[in-house]
Amino acid sequence: MNPPPASRLSRLPLWLSRWLGYRPSPPPKQPEYIVWFWSWVGAFCGLSVIMAVFGQAHYFIERNVPLLVASYGASAVLIYGAIEAPLAQPRALLFHLLPTEERFDQLRWLSAALSCSTAIVVMQITGTTHPPAGATALLPSVDDGIRQIGWYYLPVVLLSSALALAVALLLNNVQRRYPVFWFTPAAPVASKPEALESVPDQKV
Repeated sequence: MNPPPASRLSRLPLWLSRWLGYRPSPPPKQPEYIVWFWSWVGAFCGLSVIMAVFGQAHYFIERNVPLLVASYGASAVLIYGAIEAPLAQPRALLFHLLPTEERFDQLRWLSAALSCSTAIVVMQITGTTHPPAGATALLPSVDDGIRQIGWYYLPVVLLSSALALAVALLLNNVQRRYPVFWFTPAAPVASKPEALESVPDQKV
């Protein structure tokens, strides 16, 4: 049986590929207190970085960009607290970009239902399911502050995802490993069938 293909990250220097989630061999299981510690540090730092950028940069303040898109609280649970889950991997986080523009107040209910349901199907088709994206898609229909920034909401969500991912790569790889995969999960290695060997008759 052919061995699984080597990760492209293995071509990079180990000091660099480590921070992108590559390990030459499976990392050991960490004690729970290590997981709790880095989950707290990651979520605190990740959300703080996003709020610092949008709360201090005049470019965003002048455009009434919110301090934090609420759905990133849910993303923080995934990318800092459940880092091995398929829904927490970068592919899902970076495609967390499915809002809709609400045009008519009387059709708010329709906009909300369409945006979330469409986001679910698009994520299923593209293999990028990330539960907080449902909230991200819903917010422009139910939050007037989000709706007022219009399609500028898209780069805001993209930048928030990039900042959250950068912090996740930095902090989750100190003692843990993130991501488990970038775009495609590794194919499971099939167990080798046991060789059926006949025991030779022993002569007395």
